[in-house]
Amino acid sequence: MRTPALSEHTTLRLGGPAPLWLPHTDPTTWPNVVHAATRHPHRPFTLGGGSNTLVDDDGPGRPVIHIATRGIHARSLGGGDVALDVAAGHPLDDLVAHTVHEGLTGIEYLGGIPGTTGAAPVQNAGAYGQETGTALTAVTAYDWTTRTTARIPRSACGFGYRTSVFKQQPDRWTILSVTLRLRRSRIAAPVTYRHLATALDVPPGARPPLAEAAAAVIGDRHARGLLLPSDGPDRRQAGSCYLNPRVTPAQAEQLRRTGAPVHRTPGGEYRTSAGWLLEHVGFTPGSRIAPGIRCSSCRTLTLTAHSGATTAAFRQALGTMAAEVHARTGIALIREPAHVPRAGGPAHVPRAGGPADPIRDPPRPGTASGRHAPCPGPRAAVTNSGPGVPG
Repeated sequence: MRTPALSEHTTLRLGGPAPLWLPHTDPTTWPNVVHAATRHPHRPFTLGGGSNTLVDDDGPGRPVIHIATRGIHARSLGGGDVALDVAAGHPLDDLVAHTVHEGLTGIEYLGGIPGTTGAAPVQNAGAYGQETGTALTAVTAYDWTTRTTARIPRSACGFGYRTSVFKQQPDRWTILSVTLRLRRSRIAAPVTYRHLATALDVPPGARPPLAEAAAAVIGDRHARGLLLPSDGPDRRQAGSCYLNPRVTPAQAEQLRRTGAPVHRTPGGEYRTSAGWLLEHVGFTPGSRIAPGIRCSSCRTLTLTAHSGATTAAFRQALGTMAAEVHARTGIALIREPAHVPRAGGPAHVPRAGGPADPIRDPPRPGTASGRHAPCPGPRAAVTNSGPGVPG
């Protein structure tokens, strides 16, 4: 059987071949996948749709397990609560649409996020005030260290801002299924994001109809260039390339004075917009950053691959942009795409944190507002592709 290049299975269309390709579509055959993978000297890498994955040009040098299981099983918990057991390979956007159709609230604001359901806990994927970790009650995962399958409760998942124990230990776990606890309601969770409230024509804190809220999320993501396009110059991308960085209270105050968006998390951290910082130091939509690598035509925070692009060039672009932001503002950007190096090399695992340096460059007339250019052309949420596990 032909071993495909990872470029055939990542949204960036980058990445070399795997020495062993192991598709996983049937949960009952998992022991066979484990047996095949453990015959190789290196631990496998687990892939879903590849929307947040950056694989070296020479390939991973280890087996790749392609998680493509699907299925949603509902169980009534009484009192209006429902448990959903979801296969790890099930597209997250499809799951969100299913819950809205069934009148279940808890993840309605996660619509349009590309990727698999099994990848969502890895990143603790979230949007518009909702996070995967809030609705999740447990994951079933295979532990490559102990070679056992474990059911891991939410309390042991180490959820934080776009992180989890699965992200911090990328070679240890393969998520096989996810269990969520949702509530029957035709009313959505409170709207906490101002621009979404504006789109819905409701005040912040309002609870709009579930279907209307979910549709507004897709519309807002479309307008802001946050949906993966099916064609056009921005189709080869991995979404947002940096997390919104943590800043000190002093930095937060100075950022506000320059017009930067700053918010305080429920945990008391201050964070600012990575996209605003990139534009503030001079990057713009469409900018060429490295050979074959440009900022998206819609937003600076997304890098896109073009003719002649390589993973090495993409990583160079990530380093160039982050270095410029740090040199000009003293703020460290944390890369979001998961780098998959060749076996034996160190994986890049982003860790939370932020420098204490002051912002050194004053605002300049006409500096970026954090807005992106209007996004031309039709956009469609990806429902059959996305990051794997980890993702």
